[in-house]
This record gives sequence, structure tokens and C-alpha cells, in this order.
Amino acid sequence: MVDTGNIYRRQREEAATLSVPLSILDLVAIPEGSTARDGITASMEAAREADRLGYHRLWFAEHHNTAALAASATSLLIAQAASVTERIRVGSGGVMLPNHAPLMVAEQYGTLANMYGDRIDLGLGRAPGTDMMTARALSRSSGEPQAFAENIFDLQGWFSADGTARTTPIVSAVSAGTEVPIWVLGSTVNGASIAGQLGLPFALASHFAPDQLDEAAEVYRDTFSSSAPTAQIAEPYLMAGINVMVAPTNEEAEREFTTLQQMFLDVQSGRRRKLQPPVDPEQLAAQGGRDHSMLRIKAVGAPQKVVRELEEFVERTGADELITVTYAYDPAVRQRSQNLLADSWF
Repeated sequence: MVDTGNIYRRQREEAATLSVPLSILDLVAIPEGSTARDGITASMEAAREADRLGYHRLWFAEHHNTAALAASATSLLIAQAASVTERIRVGSGGVMLPNHAPLMVAEQYGTLANMYGDRIDLGLGRAPGTDMMTARALSRSSGEPQAFAENIFDLQGWFSADGTARTTPIVSAVSAGTEVPIWVLGSTVNGASIAGQLGLPFALASHFAPDQLDEAAEVYRDTFSSSAPTAQIAEPYLMAGINVMVAPTNEEAEREFTTLQQMFLDVQSGRRRKLQPPVDPEQLAAQGGRDHSMLRIKAVGAPQKVVRELEEFVERTGADELITVTYAYDPAVRQRSQNLLADSWF
């Protein structure tokens, strides 16, 4: 077993000057009137700035069959972001493993590690990241817990010194010896238990699935096993997701946050639109979208308010790291939020 626990702790010490490291999850939004190319271009510009500002890691999500997001070919986005940055860790948040052949994942992320060194993370999820019809079109492997664990075991073998899968004598020369760190992504106690039993770091998707937040954090720590054959760290490491919008005033931040609230209303109603401009929060409240239960894990407001809410979230969860999610109709608004938060946190 390669004990990367010290690596994770060192990364935390190096990245944090206030409380815990702060990272970014990018879903590559496509605002109304823009194209996927525009969204990708804006994301790469944001990656450069995140690198300069001192954010710890930048992850790209995987979603399919949605008009508002261009985060689908995750490894390609990672490659481009790594090519325009120097320091920040870049990875997947995550690869939805049921959509992919594990060997192909090993080859892709091994290639990335060979190209960009020890800056690549591989976050793995069991959900398809889409609707069931699209999931069937993408499906390549099972998302059941046992199959998921076996796939991780094989991936670790392909990333090991000899590059051979644990359960079959298949070799991946391009990933051999890269030791790409593997994370488990999840939103429930089930995902937390899997991460803990495998002895892997856990990324908790509380930014859109907050219902089992406290229980999942507890289960992860209670079930963590550093002696599991898949273990990569010596002690639990929890990264929790939170929605963030920072603006000069609380009122402006609340207005900008309505872009995300509208997107969740669209998902709920089945309406397919690109990211919408912000609206008056009271207007949104009349539509029943002001206090969407899935978005209650948030820090929205002026810098001082957001920092206080982030610190309260860390205290509540005991998170070792936060990964922030910021949607904005105007890429310049997202960039301003990213800058204001960095100025107050780092």
C-alpha cells in the first residue's frame, strides 16, 4: 500500500492559511446566448485565475444530456486545464464509473499523470450523472457496491509499479507507477460507508444532496479502515461541497444566486434551458424557487458573511477541505466571486 496520508496532510498545510484548503468544482456552465465553446473558454480562464489565487484543487464534473452544462468529457477538460495552470491540482469530480470501462479510465488518467506530474486526482462516482435513458446509452459497467470496489481495486493495480490489474492479468503501461490518488464521491451514508471501508478520501456532494450530510460524515469516519487492501491514506479525509456566491453586498449576491436556483427549478420541472440571467429574488420566491431544499448548503453574500458561513460549515462537518461550486450567468461575476473569496480566505 502506498501511504499517501502524509501527502494529503502536507497538501492541506500548504494550501490553508485560514482554516482548511479551498477548492473548486466546475461544471462548465453554458449561459443563455452562449455556446459550449464559450463555456469551456470561460472555464479555462477561471482555471488560470484559480491557480494564481491559491485554490488547492480544481475538479471537473461529469454530466450528460443537459443543455446548461458542458462538463461531459471530463478527462479532456482536465488535460486542457492542467496545460494552462502550474500549481493547482486538477481532477475529476468525478468520473461516473458505470459510464466507463475501468481500463480506459486507468489509461486516460495515467496519461494525464505522465503529462502533468503529481497534480492529477481521480474522483469516482457510482451514479450515471444523467437520466436513465442516457445512462443506458453510456453504460459500460455496474455501479453496485461490490463491482465498484472491484473496479477500484483494478484501477489501483493499473496505477501501481507493475501496472497490472488486481483481478486479471491485464497491464496498462501508460499508467504503471503513476499512483494517481483515487477519491470516492458520494451523497449518502452508503457512499460514505464505501469510501470508509476502502480506506479512501471521501468527497461529499452536499452542495446538491444535503439530506444525509451529517450522517454521511459520521459514517465515513466510523467505517474508515486504513488496513483495507485498497487503502491509500492512514486516516479519514473528508472534502465537502458547498454552493458559494460572493459579491460586494449581500443583496447583489442573493440576486446572482437566483441563476442557480432557476436551474434547479428547471431540473425539477423538466424544462431544458441554458443558464438564465439572475432575477429579483422576490420574483423567484413567488415561483417557489427561493428556498430550494437541495441548495440549502450554501454561503451567499458579501465576503465577511461568506467566510463566516464557510467556517460554520467546517465546524459542523469537521471537513478537512471544502470544494466550492459557483454558477453565474456572467462569467465575470463568477470570476469576481472567486477573487473576493480568495482575498478573504487565503
